[in-house]
Amino acid sequence: MELQKNVEYRFELARGFLDEAEQDYSLQRWRSCVAESILVVEHTGLAVLMLFGVSSFTHKPGMHLSQLISEGTVSEEIAVLVQELLPELEQYDSYEKMLSKYGDESSYQLPWDIFKEKEGLMAIESARKCIRVSSEIATLVR
Repeated sequence: MELQKNVEYRFELARGFLDEAEQDYSLQRWRSCVAESILVVEHTGLAVLMLFGVSSFTHKPGMHLSQLISEGTVSEEIAVLVQELLPELEQYDSYEKMLSKYGDESSYQLPWDIFKEKEGLMAIESARKCIRVSSEIATLVR
C-alpha cells in the first residue's frame, strides 16, 4: 500500500510540474519551462521505477529502466513503452538540469541565454510524452 502511495505522489509531482511548465511556456519563460519539464521527466521515470520495486533515490532513472529491460524483468508490452521513455530520460538527465540551474559556467552563459523557445517546446513535448507513456505503464502494471 505504501508503494502505491509513493508512486502516486511521484505522478502528482509530475503533473504539478507539467502545469507549471505549461504556464511558463505560455509566458515565454523558456528556462523555467525547461527546468519544470525536466522535473516532469525525472519524476515520471522514478514513478515507473517504483512500480517495479526499484528505489527512487537516483537521478538517472533511465539507466535503471534499461537494466529492467535487459534483465527481462518487464513484459514485452511494458518494455516497448519503457523504450519510448528512455530517449527523454537520457536527453534530460542531470546535465540539462544543471544547465537550467547554473548555466554553462565554463563559457559564462547564463541559463536564460541557453534556453530559448525551441528548447522550451522540445522540453515540454518530452514532459507531455512522459506523462502519457508512464501513465500507460502504470495502468498495465496495476
